[in-house]
Amino acid sequence: MAIEHIPDWQNLSVLERNTEQPHADLIPFGDWEGALANERERSPYVQSLNGEWDFSYRESPTAAPADFHADTFEPIGWSTIPVPSNWQLHGYGRPQYSSCPYPFPINPPYVPNLNPVGLYRTRFQLQETWKNRQVHLVFEGVDSAFHLWINGHFVGYSQGSHFHSEFLVSPYLREGHNVIAVQVYQWCDGTYLESQDKWRMSGIFRDVYLLASPQVSVRDARVRTRLDESYTKACLEVRVDFAGVMDHSLESDSHQLRITLLNAEHRIVCDRFHHVRQDEPTVELAEEVLSPFLWTAETPYIYTLLLTMYGNAQQILEVKRIHVGFRDVRIEEGRLLVNGCPIIIKGVNRNEFDPDLGYVTTMETMLHDMTLMKRHNINAVRLSHYPNDTRWLELCDRFGLYVIDETDLETHGFHFYGNEGHLAQLPEWKEAFVQRAKRMVERDKNHPSIIIWSLGNESGYGANHDAMAAWIREADPTRPIHYERAYDAPVVDIVSSMYPAVETIIQEGSKDDKRPYLMCEFGHAMGNSVGNLQEYWDAVYTYPRLLGGLIWEWADQGIGQRTGTDEAWYAYGGDFGEEPHSGHFCLDGLLFPDRSVKASLLEYKKAIEPVKIEGIDALHGKLRVRNRYDVLSLSHLQGEWRLLRDGSVVDEGVLGILHTPAGEMEDVGIPMDSHKLKLVGEYWLHLRFVLRDTVLWANEGHEVAWADIPVTVVTEELAASPTSQKASPLTIEENGRHITLTGDDFCMQFDKDQGAMTTWKYKGVALLTAGPKLNLWRAPVDNDVHLAKEWVKAGYNRLATDVREAKVERTEAGGCRITMTSIVGARGEKIAFESSLVYAIAASGEVTLQVVLEPREKLPPLPRFGVELVMPADFNRLAWFGRGPHECYADRKESGKLGIYSGSVQDQFVPYIKPQENGNKSDVRWSSLMNQQGIGLLFTGQPIFDTSVHHYTTEDLTTAKHVHQLTKVDQTIVKIDARQSGLGNHSCGYAPTLQAYLLEAKPMHFTISLKPVSHSTTL
Repeated sequence: MAIEHIPDWQNLSVLERNTEQPHADLIPFGDWEGALANERERSPYVQSLNGEWDFSYRESPTAAPADFHADTFEPIGWSTIPVPSNWQLHGYGRPQYSSCPYPFPINPPYVPNLNPVGLYRTRFQLQETWKNRQVHLVFEGVDSAFHLWINGHFVGYSQGSHFHSEFLVSPYLREGHNVIAVQVYQWCDGTYLESQDKWRMSGIFRDVYLLASPQVSVRDARVRTRLDESYTKACLEVRVDFAGVMDHSLESDSHQLRITLLNAEHRIVCDRFHHVRQDEPTVELAEEVLSPFLWTAETPYIYTLLLTMYGNAQQILEVKRIHVGFRDVRIEEGRLLVNGCPIIIKGVNRNEFDPDLGYVTTMETMLHDMTLMKRHNINAVRLSHYPNDTRWLELCDRFGLYVIDETDLETHGFHFYGNEGHLAQLPEWKEAFVQRAKRMVERDKNHPSIIIWSLGNESGYGANHDAMAAWIREADPTRPIHYERAYDAPVVDIVSSMYPAVETIIQEGSKDDKRPYLMCEFGHAMGNSVGNLQEYWDAVYTYPRLLGGLIWEWADQGIGQRTGTDEAWYAYGGDFGEEPHSGHFCLDGLLFPDRSVKASLLEYKKAIEPVKIEGIDALHGKLRVRNRYDVLSLSHLQGEWRLLRDGSVVDEGVLGILHTPAGEMEDVGIPMDSHKLKLVGEYWLHLRFVLRDTVLWANEGHEVAWADIPVTVVTEELAASPTSQKASPLTIEENGRHITLTGDDFCMQFDKDQGAMTTWKYKGVALLTAGPKLNLWRAPVDNDVHLAKEWVKAGYNRLATDVREAKVERTEAGGCRITMTSIVGARGEKIAFESSLVYAIAASGEVTLQVVLEPREKLPPLPRFGVELVMPADFNRLAWFGRGPHECYADRKESGKLGIYSGSVQDQFVPYIKPQENGNKSDVRWSSLMNQQGIGLLFTGQPIFDTSVHHYTTEDLTTAKHVHQLTKVDQTIVKIDARQSGLGNHSCGYAPTLQAYLLEAKPMHFTISLKPVSHSTTL
């Protein structure tokens, strides 16, 4: 390689050396059977080079041995590293999480000379059957740039981390063993175009393999499907580019290309031969297909196109396959249409990241992601923010997900330069911008799942984006173009923005713009989050111009670690000592890093469910069913219903098959027996729709949608009340600051100075460690980032209570009322509140607690309004009648099903990596905490309340940086709330908690009943 004044890795005029032109991802197979199986590792013409490579890490390119690529070089003292992998996860350098800041001073196109490099070497044996074939070497992903040598000969250079880099290597190969040497640069000038919100890591992180093609082969193929207005007739258009036809003297009829379209059952739909000619390096063919099955995310019918190259004597030289989905995409009157039907995007943004493997994405993980998405009603994915592994696109084709394919382009770090779009406006960067569009489109153009091209992410807007769009429209006019930073500029076919408030999308929905509006990122799923989804989707279904949205993001990007005692934990920004970093901003997924589900995903599934059920006259079984599918009728679902009373099933049945068309509604009747509505209790109908048949992503019976419909509440008649044994009157003793009450099987004590109940024993068992106290603080969730500043300023996190009056009164039936009146405020600041706790204690031992709060001055909204009490740790069995089983909050409870649930206290803890408020239960009618002896407390709302239980203090949840650093206490901490502030969507963007879910600081009160119980007590 000639030494040039400016090295390739920071030379803007060198984007590649000796790479093959980008083309569709076409794997050569030996026969139809192999092509249909589509297992490239079993192809006789594919050789994987994945595995352990020799590796050496150096601090800069100049620190690399000058001859490390030589054929005779011996890597003495080198270690090994798996390929694919990221070297930072193997002890070389350190991972760096950055939402946008660059890891070095901004000086484009230059990067520091102290630019770490990874030196890789491996050997392989060339297969003897490949002697007369052209051999290509493919790197599917290398961050950020690399030079390549084979057998000591320089082959080429490439950059662009998430694109395929392919080299013709036949001239450098020999019989027997061959040596590959690669020098990978941590940074290059292309790094300025890859400033995505992600962990910054390096190395060969996707598959590496050899491909062997015949001397004349299919180099590239493009497939388009054109449909008539009735969508009953299609034209399959195939353009094939040949390799080798110009370099070989082709005898007449010596090479033929066979184009075969197979349906999903692998039956031939159309089949034709084409004679390959030396003067025809490109051929365009068309076939008519009658009554094609159409591809949508709801009906992902895939045909297979086989491109078979024959040589002399009809010898198969290679077979290449392409997924074909008959569909068209267009925009009309503010709607995005697929096959003429308006669709709504119900999607997620997905980074390729594994907590243990970094950028390496396994098929197992991809299948898990795909199955989870489909099972949670997700129909679209945005490849954020780079082209994904092509195997993911094949899964999207097969399983049915709409894809926004986004090129590997982001210059968000130029925000700190004063102009995020600086490079987009510089002519000398135009080629680099356009090349990234070209490499994406040429590789991915045949996937039916891709319905939108994206010009990248957060790179400002400039002429270079216009150039990208112009190239894409010339190359592929069949798909619309998206780019959020252009907003509503003419360059885009879809207008979009990130993290809008609900009122913003309503304004967008009301605009007279013929282009759809998309929330390309919304509902920032950071920590305990994703509040008020229902309001977003109510707006989406109200305004036709609203295309829907995609949650940021699919899964937390935490890196798996182990403590010295082998306890697992997840690292986020700054945990490796890296600078700059963006802290725990990478923990913003609907899933935890291990792919376990958060309540946020359950709420999203509910908000976007394709069947909505409403009560018209539920008492008489009259309901309305709305079909929110884009294409399907409801005939593929089975409707089931149950009538419940206080959590117990009293009647049930199934609905007949509904044929409700997409977008329509239908009224249905439930044949309830009215005689079963006589007993005392709360009645509701639980309806659900499940799959009738097994599909690729779920078995029959999988629940797609559900609803709880209130029916009636039957109150207890006085005459029907059971006769209870009359309790003895309470004994009341006042001794200085203490008030002691004694009943038949309990005693309790109050401290007048503390204004609190300090002791409560029932049947000799201590129920309390600390009695109820006013509780206004919560450990802030990530979305509280702005609100919490107001809370802290108001002193809500450090309130102190001073008792002003303690009053004891006897009441009827041998009971007692104790009133504790206090003032509440932060030390050193004005009094903020007056409060009172009024205990009405019945002779039976039941306590009715009324909590009253009156602000003294104008204050910000409260985190919560309730009480906290502490029970001994052995009261660790929780049961409740309310929404569940997962955590629910005021603005994230639509997914909570009404019922009776139980579990251990620890089971209610949700291990957010950055600790915060968690585990709340909403709309609770009653809850109980019991010990193993069956003794405990029953809490009953008047009418409902929220509750949470923990073995961790609020203070610890507020201050701890990682969940594994929390200290489990030998207590059960119980919170009973009238209300708690909503979760909102404000950790990123412009969507503060909706007014309806804020807890305004105004006079308020609530009442809760506390009753000691044992197994013999009827709850």
